[in-house]
This record gives sequence, C-alpha cells and structure tokens, in this order.
Amino acid sequence: MTGTIAEALTREPLQEIELTIGGMTCASCAARVEKKLNRMDGVSATVNYATEKAKVTYSEGIQVADLIATVVKTGYTAEEPPPPLEETPAAESADDPELAALRQRLTVSVVLALPVVLLSMIPALQFDNWQWLSLTLAAPVVVWGGLPFHRAAWTNLRHGAATMDTLVSVGTLAAFGWSLWALFWGHAGMPGMRHGFDLTVSRTESSSAIYLEVAAGVVALILLGRFLEARSKRRAGAALRALMELGAKDVCVLRYEGSEREALSVEGGGGRRAGAGEVRIPVDRLAVGDRFVVRPGEKIATDGTVIEGVSAVDASMLTGESMPVDVTAGDAVTGGTVNAGGRLVVEATRVGADTRLARMAKLVEDAQNSKAEVQRLADRISAVFVPVVLLIAAGTFGGWLGVTGDTAAAFTAAVAVLIIACPCALGLATPTALLVGTGRGAQLGILIKGPEVLESTRRVDTVVLDKTGTVTTGHMTLQEVYVAQGADEKDVLRLAGAVEHASEHPIARAVAAGAAKRLGAALPPVEAFENVPGRGVRGLVEGQDVEVGRLASRPLPEALAAAKETAESEGRTAVVVTRNGVALGVLTVADAIKETSAEAVRRLRALGLTPVLLTGDNERVARSVAAAVGIDEVIAEVLPEDKADVIRRLRDEGRTVAMVGDGVNDAAALATADLGLAMGTGTDAAIEAGDLTLVRGDLRVAADAIRLSRRTLTTIKGNLVWAFGYNVAALPLAAAGLLNPMIAGAAMAFSSVFVVTNSLRLRSFS
Repeated sequence: MTGTIAEALTREPLQEIELTIGGMTCASCAARVEKKLNRMDGVSATVNYATEKAKVTYSEGIQVADLIATVVKTGYTAEEPPPPLEETPAAESADDPELAALRQRLTVSVVLALPVVLLSMIPALQFDNWQWLSLTLAAPVVVWGGLPFHRAAWTNLRHGAATMDTLVSVGTLAAFGWSLWALFWGHAGMPGMRHGFDLTVSRTESSSAIYLEVAAGVVALILLGRFLEARSKRRAGAALRALMELGAKDVCVLRYEGSEREALSVEGGGGRRAGAGEVRIPVDRLAVGDRFVVRPGEKIATDGTVIEGVSAVDASMLTGESMPVDVTAGDAVTGGTVNAGGRLVVEATRVGADTRLARMAKLVEDAQNSKAEVQRLADRISAVFVPVVLLIAAGTFGGWLGVTGDTAAAFTAAVAVLIIACPCALGLATPTALLVGTGRGAQLGILIKGPEVLESTRRVDTVVLDKTGTVTTGHMTLQEVYVAQGADEKDVLRLAGAVEHASEHPIARAVAAGAAKRLGAALPPVEAFENVPGRGVRGLVEGQDVEVGRLASRPLPEALAAAKETAESEGRTAVVVTRNGVALGVLTVADAIKETSAEAVRRLRALGLTPVLLTGDNERVARSVAAAVGIDEVIAEVLPEDKADVIRRLRDEGRTVAMVGDGVNDAAALATADLGLAMGTGTDAAIEAGDLTLVRGDLRVAADAIRLSRRTLTTIKGNLVWAFGYNVAALPLAAAGLLNPMIAGAAMAFSSVFVVTNSLRLRSFS
C-alpha cells in the first residue's frame, strides 16, 4: 500500500485535451490514429469516428503540438476545437463547404456514370463503338470522382496502412484498368461488341469483357453513401449543437456612470452604450457579480440570482419542461433560458465554463466521445479488417483462376470482395446511436454520462428513491386548514399568516406563504411580536392577541383535537391558532409530495422496477408518503452517512440497484449504486456522483431516462447485429461469384447509411 501511495505522489499530473481529427473516412482510420497516439509514452487516447474527435489524456511533459504532429504523421489532420459555447453548428446545406463539395462531386459523378450503367445493362441501347463513349464518360468519374478515395489510399499506403479507401480505390482502378486493357489490346474495342448486365460473374470472354459500369457505378454509389452518411452524422449531432447555441451572444450590463469598468468596457471591449447606466458587451466578458438586464423575450445571459423584477422564465429548450416558471427577487435563474415576462435585473453567479449550460454541454460531449466495451471490440475488428479483406480478395482470384481457369470470372469475384467489404458500419454502429441518444436526452433534460450507463439501465431491477427533494418538494408547505365551529377560514389564515410572517422558522414561513397564496392579498401587520419558547409565536393583529403554536393555551374543541391527532399520526406538523385565548383552528404543515411522484412510481413499475423509499425521517412519516405514491417497501430513519450502506445491502441481496437523489448526503449512495440518477435541481456533489442527471426536478423524468437509455442500447445492438451480419453474409457471397461488383458497391454504401439512419430514429423518442 505504501509503495502505491508513493508512486501516486510522484507520478506526473495528467492533463486532458480534445482534438478534432480531419481526413478520417472509415473506422479503420480512427483505429489507426488511436493506435499511433497510444504508442506515445504517457498518452492514453480514444478516437471516435462518428464525432471525428480524439479524447487524449497525457502527462505534463508532453506538448499538444507533439500530439498533433503524431496525428499528422499518420496521414490525418488535428486541431484543438473552439470552446463548446463558441462553436458554430455545421449546417446541413450548401453553406457547409465539406458537404457542398461532396454534393458537387456526387452530382457530376452520377450524371456521367448513369449513361455508362444504362449502356452496359441494356443491349438495345448499345450502338457501334458505344464502349468508347462509355470510356469517355467513365474516365472522369473514376479519376476525378474517385479522387478522395485514391488520395486517401495513397496516403495510407505511404504510411504502411490500408483502410476502406484502399479497398474502394484498388477495386475501381482494377476494374477501370482491366477495361482499358480490353479496349486497347483485347477485342472489346471492336465495333459491334455487345454484352448485357449480369448479377454474377458470367463474363467468360476475357479479351472482350469491360467493367466500366463497375468502375463508374461503384464510385458514384459510394459517393452517394458518403454524402448520405455525412449529412446523417450532422443531423445526429444537431441536438448537441443546438444545446451549445442556447447561450446569449451579448448582454446588457448595469454600470455606474463614469465608473472605471464602464470606461474599459466601452473603449476597449467593443461595447456600446444601451442607455443610462447600461452597457452592452459580449457575454464572454461578463464577470461574477456583474448585474445585467434581461428584457422580455431575451435570453438570460448566464446563471444568476434575480435582484429586481417579476417574470416567468421559459426553460423548455434546456430542461424539456413546457411550462414557464415564475421567478422573483431572490430566485435563481439559468443561462440560456428565455425571459417570457417582465424586465429582470440579474446578478451573475457563474460565468463561462462554470455555467449550468456549459456543464451540460460538456457532459453530453464527453458521453458522445466515450466508447462502450462492445465498440472497442468493433474497433479491434476494424483495425485488421482491411488487410484480411485484401487477403480474401487475393485468395478469391487465385481460387477461381485455379478451379475454372476463367480470368474474367476470377477478376470479377475478387473486385466484388473488395467492394462489398465495409468496416464503416462497424465503426458507426455504437457512436451514432450514442450521439443521437445523448443529444435527444439533452433536449428532454436527461444527461447520460457515458455508454457504460446504458448497460446498467438494462440490468436494473430495483430503484431506491430518496424522499426529501425527490419524491417530495423538500420544502415545508401549508396543507390543511381546520376551523372551529363558527370561525371563518379566511380569518384564521389572515391572523395566523400575519404572526408567522414575522418569524424565520421553516414552519412559520410555510404558514405565512400558504396563507398569502390562498388569500391572494397582503397580510396585515403584526405588533408586539414575541417568540414563546416551547409554545410558538404570538403578537397583536388588528388589536387582537393571536398565538400560533404546537400547544394550545386552552383545551381544544373535540373536532380540532381529532384533526390535530390525525395529522400528527400521519407525520404532519399541526399548529393551533388562537385569538384572545380561544382556539380558532388547526393548520397542518408538511413536506409536500410532488404532484408527479405517484405517476412516476407507476411508470417505474411499468419498466419492471421495484421502488423503495429511503429517508432519514421517522417510520410513520415515511409510510405515509410511501402510501400516497404507491410504494410498498420503505427504509426509514437512515442517517445520511448510512445511505450508501443501505445500497450495498440491497446489492448483497442480489439486486441491481438504481438510486435517485438530489442532496449532498445522497452523493455516496449515488456513487455506490449500479446506476445513479441525480436530480439536476439538487447539489453539484450529487450531480457529479450520478450516472444520469435529470435536469428538472420531475421524478417522471427518471422513468424517461431509463427508457431512453434502454432504447439507445437496443439501437446499438441492432446496429452491431446488422454490421456484423452484413459482412459475415456478404463476403462469402462475393467470393462465391454471386454478386456483381456494382451491386456490391450499392450494398456497401447502403450498410453505413442503414446504421446511421437506424440511429436517427432515436430523435423521435418522447
């Protein structure tokens, strides 16, 4: 143990960076970059083909320039991405240069390749010397249209590697080169030559067989697949980009006239005066403690506390909650939400990367750049896939030539093997589903921390719910009002609320707030206020002596005594209201159960989970809350430090446990559980410890989070089954001569598009 501690103390501190990798065209490329980075001393890297990002952990002695240089030497590009909230979302239109260039190359290739394919397929269209027209049309497609494949293949070969581009380039150039030989030195260039399209390898006249339709058609089909894949990948990441774009770009800050900071803002930062005492500056120049104005319809620039004003805030884009939330002075607000009501003055409490929005974006991006164990298996297969396919193609050519002696048939089968193979689908299977699933989760207020979380959601059978702040609101609220015969409920509320308003006790605040809300009017003033130890509070309201407390100054009427006893037996706090020594009523106060908790429990049960209520409250209170929401199993009177032990005990019983909590005292239990779900309305410690973060405090979202995670996992498994199954079935068919190379090209392009499109179905999750 001592050696381990000493080693940890002397070990160089690790740093982490994320690089954007350019030039990757398939999963084999990602595997190569990852392998090269991991060969560096003190470096641990994970490269994600779908997001085109490398997450690199490195020791202090290594420079970022060294990491970038290693990637460049491997044949790709690398750069540090801009901060998340400064990124511009890639458009799915011609405004995106990469997509526009690919669209142009695809369009020209399809226009030129289509006549070549039709001439080859339909003998009736074949006129004298049609093959020379086919050559004229096919040459630009193979040379210019296929240039990205040839360039990438050459770059990889220079580095002693082979990727998907190698297979495409070798296959199409071989078909084109064979056709050139047949046209110029064989019999294929003679007038009157005819041939029809065949799905198999039936061309037996070696000197007259041309494959121009294969060379041009495969290039066009694979370009189509690349275009659809690129567009789909951008759509897959649209949710995260939308989240990053939620933040405001500038902010109207309050400054004192002539202050030093105002002068700096206006003169040195490009700020402009927006009115007396107001300066509009870029949001990245906002500092903690600054006060800024948010007008109706504007986005709140950063996390803060309302100093002045009353309004409603629309947080739907951030939390998925459709109903605006009322805010007033003293309430916390979140950057990126929209002020839907009146003018607010807000004091900034968090800025930049510390804001809730930035942290959400970072959590989602980290999850999307992580790898599940099954994806690592797929990556290992992709790394050796291309060399194996090259060997299979060579073996196919030799086998056909040795058995049949038919060079054309052997060549066709070998080209089909090269074209049909597709490691891209393997590389896209997991990350695209994770990309879409985590992005959709962010839109709904669900943050999934990583792919390993998905497997945990599948196995969970028990969900432990912390009571305070999770099942209940966590705040004392006024529940029932019982009045004596002849008394008026409004009078009781007015008098009790007036006296309690002068007290800071949680029960007093609950009574005062509840009374003001039910009356819909201001409470009368109180005079001669006094806090009576052991009894409650008293004071003069409208000239009358009013006392509110847990003990009555005189015996209670039978009805009020029964109401008080019933409330206390159910775990609620009962206070008696007297006026001039006469009991007027009994008020009950309790930590209110959230309106959605009962429905949430029903949803969790529908997912096959057994709910358990965990609380530090006494058994009576816990049983009352559990009965109200439909929970049978209760574990009460548990000290905060013992909650993790309860989770361990449940796991020792053979259960797979999920824990839902929101407080500091829940952090250890969340970390101990097989799956931790942290309520985003809770503390930072709980959110850090959880595997899933529920941005809004609605327990129903816990059921949605588990459903989304399970759906994402199912999609990943479906993608992998398709990707593996496609290659396992397609390669033997191609080697057996049962596929024409052009059909193989179409199938290969479709395989990647299928995986990405299947993942995009997660966007409709609700």
